Formats: sequence, C-alpha cells, structure tokens
Amino acid sequence: MHSVVLTKGVPDFREGQVSFDEDGHLERGATPTVMNPNDEFALEAALQTKVKRGGRVSVMSMGPPGYESVLEEAMSVYADDLYLLSDREMAAADTWSTAITLSAGIEKIGAADEQGSSSPAEESEEPDLVFAGFKTADGETGQTGPQTAWCLDRSIVTHVVALDVEEDEGRLRAKRLVEGDPDEIETVETSLPAFVVTDPEFEASYRRAEHRLRHKELRAETADRVENYEDHLTTWSAEELDLDPDFIGLDGSPTIVSGVDPIPKAPSEREATAVDPDDPEELHAVLETMRPLAGGD
Repeated sequence: MHSVVLTKGVPDFREGQVSFDEDGHLERGATPTVMNPNDEFALEAALQTKVKRGGRVSVMSMGPPGYESVLEEAMSVYADDLYLLSDREMAAADTWSTAITLSAGIEKIGAADEQGSSSPAEESEEPDLVFAGFKTADGETGQTGPQTAWCLDRSIVTHVVALDVEEDEGRLRAKRLVEGDPDEIETVETSLPAFVVTDPEFEASYRRAEHRLRHKELRAETADRVENYEDHLTTWSAEELDLDPDFIGLDGSPTIVSGVDPIPKAPSEREATAVDPDDPEELHAVLETMRPLAGGD
C-alpha cells in the first residue's frame, strides 16, 4: 500500500495579523506558517492504513521553500518521505491551479524510481490512496482535494470518519458523514486507487494489540526520522513536473480576489508583570499577592 497525504501551510493566526499584497494575495513569505490543522486527520488515516496494511506514506505540499517546516511538522505525525512542489511559477495559485500542480506531483511519484535504488527502476504503480484534510484554516473552500481527485480521475469519498482497506479485493470501505452531519453516518465502498478527504471527526482505530504495538513503533521511527527530515525531502520545480506555465500559479488561476478581511491580533485580556527571579523583594511581593488567593495564612 502506498498512500500520499496532501498538506498545506496556513498562517499561524497566533502570531496576529497576516500580510496581504495590494492585489489581495496572501504574502506567505512574510507570514508565519504552520501545517493546516485539519491535515493531521489525513495523516492519522494514512498512518492507520500503514499500521494495518503495511506500505509507505508520502507527504506532499505545494509552496515556497519555507514550506519545508510544514513538511517537517507533518513528518512528526508520520511520513516515510516528503515532497515539496516549489517554484515561482506556482505562486499565487488558486485551488484549481493548485490541484493541477498536485496531481502532476502525485503522478510523478507513481513514476519515480524506487526508494534507495541507484539504477533506473521500472515504472511503479500509482499510489493506492491519496488523503487530504477537510478545508484549510485560511481559504476554507474545501475545493483542492476534490479538484485534485478530478484531475487524477479517481473516485473520491469525503467527510470520512473511519475507514479500512480490503487490499486483496482492491477496495476501500469507509464511514462518512452525510452532508457533514455528525448525527448521520453512512458506509460506502469504492475501488482502489481512491481519494479520501477526512473529516475533523475522524478517529483512528487500533483494536488489536499488534496494531497498537505497530503504531507505537512507527511513531518512534518517524520521531527519529524527523530530526533529519531534509534527508527524506524531494523538491520538484514546475519544469521537473513538466507543467505548462499557463495552467499553474496566478496565470492558471481563474479565481479573482475581490477583497479580503484582515485578521487582527486578538487584544490581550490580561496584564502581566515581569519579575526578576533573582530579586528576593520582587518574589516576596508576588508571594504576598498570591497568598490570599491560595488560601494561605
């Protein structure tokens, strides 16, 4: 089993207001970035698949060179290898041109040499599963996953809260929310290869002891691997992906941004007083202030 997990860097809203250029595009290079929180559910789903069925988990993102930190964060959850699609030609992409780029990256993984081989390998099969998270914290469109599935001509199951792979039958069985409603769940099946969009309600399941032990082993392995994540990172440019510049980045994006609402930094609700730990008088003052609150004498 080979799974590819798509992830995206999003603004770290804890850092306050993000930066936009005059055309309304997010200036990602000037904005602190973290892995999209919903993508962790996709990573957990891929990890569960590896625990139960073996194989390999690759993580892919499209973005500037700084997105290496996003992939590093993804590997801390789990990844065997990382792929960054990065090129100025890809900048300012909307969901459609992003999907075109990601689908080209996924297809290139399917045709890449086997890991660790020093000689040309025969073309390998395309990944069995592609996972994506449900919406991103910045755009919140939920479009990139389904559009990438369309580009790959794959069946897609969205709002997935549980899944299992019947490898011998070449089939995916999943439980999903009906229209995103947590109170209504349906079970669906589709053939492999398939595309899965996990819901924030997704919960990995490890009922067998051997699976729990394997999960613990794999988590330890990725914790060691992430310390040297650069050794497991492959970066591809638009040229290496054989992409037409007219169909990617800003030029390939039909979306027009009419306006944005900047996100201001939340006002502080508490006042803090800095205390020198080496100054007995300052520490005594803090103690006297806290004593009544702690119920002391």
